[in-house]
Amino acid sequence: MKQVYLALGTNIEPRKEHLVKALQLLSRHDKILLVEKSSIYETAPVGYTNQAEFLNMVAEIQTSLSPLELLDYCQSIEQKLGRKREIRFGPRTIDLDILVYNQENRKTDRLILPHPRMHERAFVLVPLHEISPELRFGEKGKTVADYIEDLSESDIKDVSKWTDIDLAEE
Repeated sequence: MKQVYLALGTNIEPRKEHLVKALQLLSRHDKILLVEKSSIYETAPVGYTNQAEFLNMVAEIQTSLSPLELLDYCQSIEQKLGRKREIRFGPRTIDLDILVYNQENRKTDRLILPHPRMHERAFVLVPLHEISPELRFGEKGKTVADYIEDLSESDIKDVSKWTDIDLAEE
């Protein structure tokens, strides 16, 4: 089984229900084991800012799926939950991104591992830090905690814990 970290994000209501459904669909796959999940954080939109606030979280899974099989499954979850790709960085019912896949480095037309922008995104690093602060990734081999130190104070203040509700009970 490979250790994988996924980012989940949504800003179209019902936001919490989209996160719950995505986690349920991940857990139902016979080759995916949900190991841990962060709290939910409310975050300001990045890139295209004329949209609602996001709910973001990170999940750690173990899987025997290949990176591309996992990507296909994540995209099928996005489709099931009504994701439309109309505006880059625009509103979405759900977004699932593979952040780190078993410490692999890979670059294809469909997938770059580790995720190429995760080190500059507070909405990814803060929830990832909650569940795995010592995880190392990137060319420099820095930890999540190291990357958080590189963020600006304003980036971090745009990420606030939204709820401690255990999504598994939903």
